[in-house]
Amino acid sequence: MNFILWLIVGGIVGWIASMIMRTNPQQGIFLNIVVGVVGALLAGWFISPLLGIGTINQSNFSLPSVLVSLVGAIILLAIVNLFRRGRPR
Repeated sequence: MNFILWLIVGGIVGWIASMIMRTNPQQGIFLNIVVGVVGALLAGWFISPLLGIGTINQSNFSLPSVLVSLVGAIILLAIVNLFRRGRPR
């Protein structure tokens, strides 16, 4: 049951991050889940030690953990956008 909740919260975090970064039309539900989970993983490595707050990947489903995961997802999308701009369209 925890796995399903993790996927749902990861999808919501990825969707909110894609709305903030204006990449929502390019992404589907699967990519939103991936962005949310991988963004939480990045936040767990870099942001959590600084703030002392866990992420959704650590089975910590609280508001601060969702916000830290959201920041990680936004950072992930910003990095992806930086690399996409360098490619010719």
